[in-house]
Amino acid sequence: MTPSEHAFYLAAAILGILALASFVGAFLKIKVARGVPHTVIDNLNARVNAWWVMAIVIGLALLAGRTGVIVLFTLISFVAFREYATLTPTRRGDHWALIVCFFIVLPFQYFLVWIEWYGVYTIFIPVYAFLMLPLMCALSGDTRDFMQRTATLQWGLMVTAFCLSHVPALLTLDIPGYEGRNAFLIVFLVLVVQSSDVLQYVWGKLLGRHKIAPLLSPSKTVEGFAGGVASATALGAALWWITPFNPWQAALIALAVNLMGFIGGLVMSAIKRDRGVKDWGTMIEGHGGMLDRVDSVCFSAPVFFHVVRYWFTP
Repeated sequence: MTPSEHAFYLAAAILGILALASFVGAFLKIKVARGVPHTVIDNLNARVNAWWVMAIVIGLALLAGRTGVIVLFTLISFVAFREYATLTPTRRGDHWALIVCFFIVLPFQYFLVWIEWYGVYTIFIPVYAFLMLPLMCALSGDTRDFMQRTATLQWGLMVTAFCLSHVPALLTLDIPGYEGRNAFLIVFLVLVVQSSDVLQYVWGKLLGRHKIAPLLSPSKTVEGFAGGVASATALGAALWWITPFNPWQAALIALAVNLMGFIGGLVMSAIKRDRGVKDWGTMIEGHGGMLDRVDSVCFSAPVFFHVVRYWFTP
């Protein structure tokens, strides 16, 4: 099939699944909830409605091409880092460092992706920004909790900017026989990782009995984790036809990114518990903040990018 045919069938499948989910949600609201508030059903419907919006936004960005995708993820990183910086401890002496993070480091990282300078965008934040930020904090003269503050900024920038920038960086890969189709790698990654989150929630509600990390995320269960990861891995295998992978490769890669996504969710939940909040924000109804939605992608994107780059490019 041509890339256009791939895109048509994939879009039709996604819209069909979302339409089915909306129908099921409406049916449950009428028949089970009887039109009155119901925590689980209302949460499910809010998630489905949010997914409609996110699917449309991502679809429009993909239609706009490489620049559209890079702009979208630059904005996502900006909002995610803002949520992170709002909830983590900073002091007046960090203000200039924060300004540099928001308006110089973060956009420059995506600019490097846009010009496809792999040798620099893979080290710019973990090396140069890592060394520069402590200096800026030190020059402010405020040494109280210095180690904690600088490490907080460094780590937040790594997760929300460096890691997420590997999603649009997938468009820069030169894969033999796969020319003009790299956007499907983004679709594959986002669909598999996000479906794992949803399916873990569904399986957990249906069969969940044993908490997997009760102090970090009380809603996550062993049964939900196993069912969600297995189901999302099967989905990844079924989507092999939009990737340069064969079915077994697609399944193994999907398993790897699902596990990384689960780790990302737990790590970011640990930070939220430390800060005493349930969500990073309220931007997305049913999903919390932007960082609540992309926490799994933050951890899975760099792994997925490097697996594809080192095993499927010359």
